[in-house]
Amino acid sequence: MSDTAIDFRRAKYLLSAPDISFLPPDTGIEVAFAGRSNAGKSSALNTMTDQKGLAKTSKTPGRTQMINLFEVAEDRRLVDLPGYGFAQVPLEMKKKWQKALAEYLEKRRCLRGVVVMMDCRHPLKDLDANMVRWSVAADLPVLVLLTKADKLKQAAKQKTLRDVKAELTEFGGEIKVQLFSSLKGTGRGEAIAHIGRWLDPQEESVAE
Repeated sequence: MSDTAIDFRRAKYLLSAPDISFLPPDTGIEVAFAGRSNAGKSSALNTMTDQKGLAKTSKTPGRTQMINLFEVAEDRRLVDLPGYGFAQVPLEMKKKWQKALAEYLEKRRCLRGVVVMMDCRHPLKDLDANMVRWSVAADLPVLVLLTKADKLKQAAKQKTLRDVKAELTEFGGEIKVQLFSSLKGTGRGEAIAHIGRWLDPQEESVAE
């Protein structure tokens, strides 16, 4: 049997919600993608699903303004959360995004794992660390993707990977860290296999 029965290439856009009251019923399994506004969340989702236009990308950070859901199988969803951190938007809009983000993370019971994306050139900023800490406190497994790995040379990439792993060890919980590049496809298979095991109905039934 393969690592996962989920075929990410079958992902399809489901809906965009300004807050959790507009989301589908809180059933099944969801995996959330979180990160700073310039961490490359949308590009990573497109790379994983092998669909260039699934998640809308922009050269302007902060364009993910809603909670965007993508269905990969029946009752199995990927969730692109509003980017946190720096974005050239009015303060009131930024507050609205952050409220939607917090409500989803705190109240969505079908959430089974959090993918936290960090630019490998600037990892573990305060908001990144807070996101990982929250996930650990909520007893959720975390996959940290060090994105834009193509921007660093091999030695620098490996040093960043080691340093981030070492720092996150102190957080406790179930945390995996890996390099990822949407441009080169680096880490795509590894990330899909890991997230797929969170989503896989067969794996879920075995766990129960």
